[in-house]
Formats: sequence, C-alpha cells, structure tokens
Amino acid sequence: MPKAAGDAKLLIQSLNKAYAATPTNLKIIDMYVVFAVVSALVQVVYMGIVGSFPFNSFLSGVLSCIGTAVLAVCLRIQVNKDNKEFKDLAPERAFADFVLCNLVLHLVIMNFLG
Repeated sequence: MPKAAGDAKLLIQSLNKAYAATPTNLKIIDMYVVFAVVSALVQVVYMGIVGSFPFNSFLSGVLSCIGTAVLAVCLRIQVNKDNKEFKDLAPERAFADFVLCNLVLHLVIMNFLG
C-alpha cells in the first residue's frame, strides 16, 4: 500500500474515532447542515441542466439553503459544550436565536421572490 493511501486511511480512522465522541444533538445539527448544502447543490445542478429562467427563484432557493446552513453552523457552535466562549448561553436561548434568525432570513427570501 502506498504511503499516501495509508496516511489517508489513518486520517479517516482518526476522524471517525473523534466524531464518535460527538454528542447526538451536534450530530443532528451536522446532518441538517449537510442536507441544506446538498439541497443547494441539487438546485445548482438543476439550474445548470434545465436553465435559469426565473433567476430570482433560483437565487432565493440557493440563498435560503446556504443561509440556513450558516445559521445552523452558528447554532452548533453555540450549543457545543466544549466551546467556552458561549458557556453562559443556554441552549434554549441559542435555539430561539436560530429560529428567529431563520424567520427573518425566510421573510427576506419571500420578499425577494415577489
């Protein structure tokens, strides 16, 4: 086995071991982020294949997905127990901020569509 393949295998094993210790609530947020990014990529591929006739609809969909992913990453940072910067912030408060920011984001997106 070449050295690069062995290094890659070792890196993947190390990442899997570290991720196994991640709390379930953070894993759920990670899956949400992956879903939002994959949704944006599907929309970009669809636009590339079919065309971008209602371009504002395409932008709204992609920006909605990316904006939601960014807000979810911010939520993940805030609810992570290992992050000492937000130790005084309750997880309920972080989730309320996430919901409120998503509401504002999607109101802006809906206004852009009209």
